[in-house]
Amino acid sequence: MSPAESAEPAAPSGESSGASSGASAGASSGASATGEWYRHFGTVDAPGSSACYAEWSTSIAEDPELIRRIDEWPHNKRQPLLMLAAARFLGAQVSPYPEFRSFLDAHWADVSRVVLSRATQTNEAGRCATLLPSLAQIAAAEGRPLALIEVGASAGLALFPDRYGYEFDGAGTDGGAGDGVGVPTRLVPTGAPSGSFPVLRCAISGPVPLPAELPPVVWRAGIDLNPLDVRNPDDVAWLEALIWPEQDFRRERLRQAIAIAQAQPPLLVAGDLNEQLVSLAGQAPADAALVVFHSAVMAYLDAESRERFRSSIAGLAAKRGCHWLSNEGHMVIAQADGSNVVPEMDDARLRGRFLLLHNGQPVAITGPHGQSLEWL
Repeated sequence: MSPAESAEPAAPSGESSGASSGASAGASSGASATGEWYRHFGTVDAPGSSACYAEWSTSIAEDPELIRRIDEWPHNKRQPLLMLAAARFLGAQVSPYPEFRSFLDAHWADVSRVVLSRATQTNEAGRCATLLPSLAQIAAAEGRPLALIEVGASAGLALFPDRYGYEFDGAGTDGGAGDGVGVPTRLVPTGAPSGSFPVLRCAISGPVPLPAELPPVVWRAGIDLNPLDVRNPDDVAWLEALIWPEQDFRRERLRQAIAIAQAQPPLLVAGDLNEQLVSLAGQAPADAALVVFHSAVMAYLDAESRERFRSSIAGLAAKRGCHWLSNEGHMVIAQADGSNVVPEMDDARLRGRFLLLHNGQPVAITGPHGQSLEWL
């Protein structure tokens, strides 16, 4: 929701909204609030990742007529990434803003249709690089293979951490795998031919507990309000539209991850995560270590829905020792109650990155697309 790149988008860009129907409409609305949203995206999130999106977003922020049109959509549909992806989905090319504005004028009805029918379900396989050390720790501590449930799973591409390759740059900071600072640690799936899987590159710092091998996964499933089907060309095209224009390496990685999922599609359940989680967890093999995880999802839930989710996780932990990995930034969609998704750390420390928690305890600061991992 891009391993070795430097700058990446901050949380307000929006990533995965297919988690729960409990998302708030938000308290902030109106032209100025929407304009500030696009200005923030264009000046904080996009620079260093997409010059095109930076120019388009800052120009939109200064375009009262376009802001007025965007404000006609429900609050949670005004996200910059959603609108820009809809235009790209319909064929908008990288161009100066006046050309993009003309495209919007000519295709506004279709842009609105896509915005209202789609969500920012960025399915970034690169995030598996930041989850892998924790997943490996869990498998080692339990002495069992893993059963994975992702909430807000989109097409389920993050459910295949055992099928991807990894390159951790700066490995050996804990004296473990890849001993020697600056010597990359490489991990590949056993028996997979080179080129048949994406290689997720991640810059690490701190005592990251890198594994010597990939943890085994025996069962994988996901929950999403509107799961995307990797066998559906329109859904695949939408996933590609959510990749930022200049990030061709992410697009190629997405295609490789989709090919893996197409060969063995994961179990994806449509519905509200709070309605589906406990019953889906009941399908997981009893002899596997159950891990429930999510990335860039909780901001789409209001405080009451998030508390209900935490309660469900606590119940699963008590009944069968479920582990919980939360990989979230601050707010993506403004909540009416003003609550934060990540109250555990000051926003200035995160600066557009995510906080990874294991069973509610902060363990690392992560790049939002998996490009960096700072162990705490």
